[in-house]
Amino acid sequence: MGNKKTKSKHNSNGNRAGSGRVGTAALGRSVERSSTKGNNKPSTDLRTYSIPDYRLEHPDFTVRQHLEKDRQGQEHVRYAVEGNLDAPVPPIRESKYLDKKQCIEIYRWMLLNRKMEVALENLYKQGKVVGGVYFGLGQEACSCASAYALDKDDWFAPMIRNQGSLLVRGFRASDTMMQYMAKADSPTKGRDGTSHFGDIEKRNMVSPISMLGDLIPVLSGVALGARLQGRNVAVMTYIGDGGQSTGVTYEGINFAAVQNLGLVLFVESNLWAYSTPSEMQYRCKDLAERAIGYGIPGVIVDGTDACQVYDAAREAVERAHRGEGPTLIEAKMMRMKGHAIHDAASYVPKAMFEFWKKRDPIARFENYVVKEKKWLTPKENEALIAEVEEVIEAEREIAVNSPMPTPESAEGGVFCEDGCHEIKPKYGMPQVKKGTGGFKQTEAAVHLK
Repeated sequence: MGNKKTKSKHNSNGNRAGSGRVGTAALGRSVERSSTKGNNKPSTDLRTYSIPDYRLEHPDFTVRQHLEKDRQGQEHVRYAVEGNLDAPVPPIRESKYLDKKQCIEIYRWMLLNRKMEVALENLYKQGKVVGGVYFGLGQEACSCASAYALDKDDWFAPMIRNQGSLLVRGFRASDTMMQYMAKADSPTKGRDGTSHFGDIEKRNMVSPISMLGDLIPVLSGVALGARLQGRNVAVMTYIGDGGQSTGVTYEGINFAAVQNLGLVLFVESNLWAYSTPSEMQYRCKDLAERAIGYGIPGVIVDGTDACQVYDAAREAVERAHRGEGPTLIEAKMMRMKGHAIHDAASYVPKAMFEFWKKRDPIARFENYVVKEKKWLTPKENEALIAEVEEVIEAEREIAVNSPMPTPESAEGGVFCEDGCHEIKPKYGMPQVKKGTGGFKQTEAAVHLK
């Protein structure tokens, strides 16, 4: 957050000029195929759609379910993976927008994300964490690069695996650590042991909602509220490939589409909805195809490639700022740990873990900035990693030394009492048209006694 974006040039139809690729200003839009009828007027009733895919590789494997019997003769469900698991790791795709400084900043955020979660895992093993811990291992590029594309006034609502986006938007690592430890200095003052906190005053963050999909209509409402106050803002949130199957997901996207709201939705297609593989969740090949049904742009990116994630996010954010409506971005990657720390993910075939381990987003981006672009020397890279580790250790000390909340503090903050806070418009009073006539009293169609 806070990075200054260079203004990009647009051609007459709103797409980016000179890139050779389809800009997301046109993604998913209908392409009207003209035909002539007897009156020589073009007909626009035939439409085709396309979902741009920016990936440089398309993994070719499937997961199949089979039954195994144990020594006692009881059947157990097991999964096996089939396909080409020896494919070479693709290079990072060149960004159309990111410069040297910005790439190094995103790389640092990704390192901070990874090191923070390692520290959280150690705190859990030491018995200092209250409840469970959720990890975004393998998804750091998606979380950090997407949040990096937002402007200061844009809004976001992370899910449990998007802890990197919190760091990019100004939260400290100690905030997340204290939250999991239910400390008095945590964002919720010890009233919650996971990620249910937000900041609508300074960081424009809506608190995560455990009922998956519910954040989508809420963020759409934020965009609508900003529009009523005269602003077109981008509102970014995330959903997994399992959570996107919920009904409220469809309702929220459809509302944003109909109202032309600036929703930027990342579908983190990470192959497993808890212990259910994607092949047993939905029939379509790519979840981005569902954007067609809403009449909005959809795009596919490699979720382990920070440049692809940033470019797609930035173009979606710019569409939102122009008032052109929502964008659905499917980021394909692998959830490299179980659902939470209690889940060993033994249901995942080891070959899948090995395949995606070679595509570690941090290792790939490190190779990109150090070896390919030579923007960091090996010594500078070592110094950067050491600096991140020092920051995390200092943040861990802050979290560990924070006191537990006092028992009497539990009764405060339960209800919104008189004078606790003022609710006021963020950008100004809503802009409404004043009518000239009064309301006419009409007879109700149905009388209920």
